[in-house]
Amino acid sequence: DIRTLSAEVDIVPRVHGSALFQRGETQILGVTTLNMLKMEQQVDALSGPQTKRYMHNYEMPPYSTGETGRVGSPKRREIGHGALAEKALVPVLPSREEFPYAIRQVSEAIGSNGSTSMGSVCASTLSLLAAGVPLKAPVAGIAMGLVSGDVDGKHIFKTLTDILGAEDAFGDMDFKVAGTSEFITALQLDTKLDGIPADILAAALQQAHEARTTILEVINECIDCPAEMSPFAPRIITTTIPVDKIGEVIGPKGKMINQIQEETGAEIAIEDDGTVYISSEGGEAAQKAKEIIDSIANPRIPKAGETFTGKVVKTTSFGAFVNLTPGSDGLLHISQIRNLANGERIDTVEDVLKEGDTVEVIVQSVDERGKISLAIPGFENQESSAPAPRENRGRMSREDRDDRDDRRSDRRRASRDDRDDRGDRGDRDD
Repeated sequence: DIRTLSAEVDIVPRVHGSALFQRGETQILGVTTLNMLKMEQQVDALSGPQTKRYMHNYEMPPYSTGETGRVGSPKRREIGHGALAEKALVPVLPSREEFPYAIRQVSEAIGSNGSTSMGSVCASTLSLLAAGVPLKAPVAGIAMGLVSGDVDGKHIFKTLTDILGAEDAFGDMDFKVAGTSEFITALQLDTKLDGIPADILAAALQQAHEARTTILEVINECIDCPAEMSPFAPRIITTTIPVDKIGEVIGPKGKMINQIQEETGAEIAIEDDGTVYISSEGGEAAQKAKEIIDSIANPRIPKAGETFTGKVVKTTSFGAFVNLTPGSDGLLHISQIRNLANGERIDTVEDVLKEGDTVEVIVQSVDERGKISLAIPGFENQESSAPAPRENRGRMSREDRDDRDDRRSDRRRASRDDRDDRGDRGDRDD
């Protein structure tokens, strides 16, 4: 028989997901933490770098068995139990596309008397569902045991369900089975015998299925579907940009992406295929960052008459350049900037506007090359005394050149006449 079962969720209020599963004296606390995919574990294997999106940590502190001792790095047993629980749950996890989160699951044995590893599977299922992870199906685990001996000259095998610590120590088999109501996801068999008949193993698997069904009923009574995500959990949204636009979103030395993260408070990760993952607590900052990224990847040229609140990105002697949208700057001429000083004369642009200041502007015009002229709202009909275009500087019309030549000829004739006059005066003196 299975010992008394109980299940609770949301035990720890501040974390993303938590649960407490109890089977007899065995108690397991499960805690789930969600984060962006860039936080998944990086594994340097001989076959090359690998990543793990789901990380399961199993802990069995000394107090779980009523002992004192040092709590340090995980031992061989803790690593093995965590790996078994991880293998049991990986098959039911949603895909990266469906749920783009890195998941860290911690199972801590608060009390121990038999099969804490299978208790970890049950507690993790509860905790993951409480965190809002859309599992394909809930998973439960049970530890089966075996005792054997000769009775009346015949060797007898007896299969045990939900073994205790003593039954594990003195029995002939420790057979851990985890899975859903439909299939098995993980197995581990330890035996002291030279061999176990196939029919005995088949019977043990059948008993394990019945036990899992009983435990899954308790889990479903506690939580039967993914809960709403915790308000403390990050909200991750995805968008896709053209591969040739990745450089623009990142910017030189990461300037653009860092600026977006500073302005919005969101975290951004960009994959090589153009997939962008944006994360923030609550989701509002992530949505704002997504809009900025979309505007960079699919820029929209401002139109005449549109009003913007932009940031001054550069000042010059003739005006200030104001950023309207990512990748779109416009020129606010100094003649327009005077309107911010009540029309009074200003010596330099910096007397009124400095880099980093925000100013409300209206698009006055957009020429055929996409250059944007700005004005202060209410003064858009005022003509800006903009400097002459570069290509027109130094160029003169034919009439201007003719006038200039005529003036030069007049000056030369006047000079000759002056010299003649001076010569005549000399003759008279002689």
